[in-house]
Amino acid sequence: MNRLRSLIHDKAGSVVIETAFVLPVLASLAFGGFEVSRIVARNNELQAAAAEAAAVVMANAPDNQSDRDMIESIVEASTGLATDKVTLTQRFRCNADTSLVASVASCATGAEISEFIEIRMRDTYTPVWTSFGVGNPVNFDITRRVQVS
Repeated sequence: MNRLRSLIHDKAGSVVIETAFVLPVLASLAFGGFEVSRIVARNNELQAAAAEAAAVVMANAPDNQSDRDMIESIVEASTGLATDKVTLTQRFRCNADTSLVASVASCATGAEISEFIEIRMRDTYTPVWTSFGVGNPVNFDITRRVQVS
């Protein structure tokens, strides 16, 4: 009976038990915070690349497809994206329409036409927690439109 009383009052192993309960929660929070920071950093990187591409387009408007391809290659190199993930497309606005069209021929005769370059970047980040069945990959779709005329 004395031995049982001494075990009840012994606090030496309580720290190990408390740590066993708390450590997985703290590790999950730390790891989740790290993954979220990587997602935010990638989004910021893509936004900065879109802003840089918009600045290049405003400084020297691409007149033809080879100019647009050159700007695409610059964005691909700076972001590490594959060639099919970055597109620069010429778009037009007829008069004050809210939508953009792909061809000037879509506009009515005599319409005031504004030319735009649309910069689009797509990327996917797969957090580690998806391998444990939690959540889905994060898809980025960044679009910027720059008026060139």
